[in-house]
Amino acid sequence: MSVIDGDPPVTTTTQPVPRLVEQRGIDHIPEAERTGTVRRLGFMWSGVILNVQVVVYGTLLVAIGLNLWQALAAVAIGTATWVLTGLASLPGPAAGTTTFAVSRAAFGRNGMRPIAFCNWIMQIGYEVLDLVILVLAGSALLDLAGVHTSTGLKVALLVVFSIAQSLLPSLGHAAITRVLNLLVVPFAALFLVMAWLTADKWHVAVGHPAGWAAFLGGVALASSASGLGWTPNATDYSRYLPSRTSRRGIVAAVTLGGAIPQALLMVLGIGVAMLTQDATDPISGLPSVYPGWFLAPYLVLVIAQMISLNAIDLYSSGVTLQAIGLRIGRWQAVVLDGVICAIIGAIVVFSANFNTFVSNFLLFMIVWFAPWAAIYIVDYLLRRGRYRLESARGWHLPGVLAQAAGMIAALLCIETTVFTGPIAKLCGGADLSVPAGLLVGGLTYYLAVSTRKDEL
Repeated sequence: MSVIDGDPPVTTTTQPVPRLVEQRGIDHIPEAERTGTVRRLGFMWSGVILNVQVVVYGTLLVAIGLNLWQALAAVAIGTATWVLTGLASLPGPAAGTTTFAVSRAAFGRNGMRPIAFCNWIMQIGYEVLDLVILVLAGSALLDLAGVHTSTGLKVALLVVFSIAQSLLPSLGHAAITRVLNLLVVPFAALFLVMAWLTADKWHVAVGHPAGWAAFLGGVALASSASGLGWTPNATDYSRYLPSRTSRRGIVAAVTLGGAIPQALLMVLGIGVAMLTQDATDPISGLPSVYPGWFLAPYLVLVIAQMISLNAIDLYSSGVTLQAIGLRIGRWQAVVLDGVICAIIGAIVVFSANFNTFVSNFLLFMIVWFAPWAAIYIVDYLLRRGRYRLESARGWHLPGVLAQAAGMIAALLCIETTVFTGPIAKLCGGADLSVPAGLLVGGLTYYLAVSTRKDEL
């Protein structure tokens, strides 16, 4: 039986389930069904990160004015946050359930819901970004074939890709993990060729350094796009590891599996940006830089990448809706998200402001998930991985207040094109939202509960 009262009805059998069709939602995973390994988990994250969207994040660092060395430093600092994703993976084997079901321990059953809703919105945002890239890649591929992409054809591509990206997450955890593991090698080969073509054309030019405000904004963007941004998904994919799995092994596998390809692809993005500075999205500037023989297979693999990447977001958004309390099956949640994603994606596709949408989206998401990530990890460390989710109260005030304090701190220190916090203004536009959210959220929670064991 599920240890989480009030969840949607779930299968309670302990018999082996079909390997590629997951039968469970957010209910507890029995030890007999935990067949995951640290190696597969690490390679899964490599498969997630080996995608063109990560290259885009590197180009954004150049777009906001950073020179070569500043952009490389921002990448180094940002990718270091994969350690947080590794730490956020530890509750999975300990509790045997998903991220926002575990979050009930720190925030309470009711206190978790608004935060989980923020995560659902964030997952939708990532799904939209991936869908837009799918449409751009599909349009570019048709253009290479001599087919003009009219408005109607773009709408048709939106519908087709919305359906295609929903298939893998509907199958579930095992299918997603297996496919992403299989795609690591071809994706890595693609980007090695792209790196070789970029290096062949690129002449190193350091450029003039931007101010500290722009550099810190780049660090915030790189952190949000790197491990810090993936912390809400971490437990969803580690919960199929046996409870006795080495904690050091989990942290190391997730950190290295995500950070190494992330750093390499963002550096590649920096190089691409210095060759195609006029590109307004990850596809449009490529024909002027790369040979035709590379573009067609590149675009085909980009489509495969985005479909597999969106499986991660669609899966996590589905189980997040279940954790909120919506009485809906996992596959039904995937369909719901796919429809919403298609509608918002259409708006972005025809807005011609892709890069602006991406940068503002990444920065605003920091406001909630930076303090949440700190509280989530601190809670795990304080309780030493011992969860009693069935007794989670309605509101756990230390967690709720710490989250509110962290979000306020992040907002005060954020710098975007549509809003600048008062502390960021006093600092000349410097964006300190990441450290502010992490430190205030985590420290507030620690001080509130570390001396009161009855709060855990």
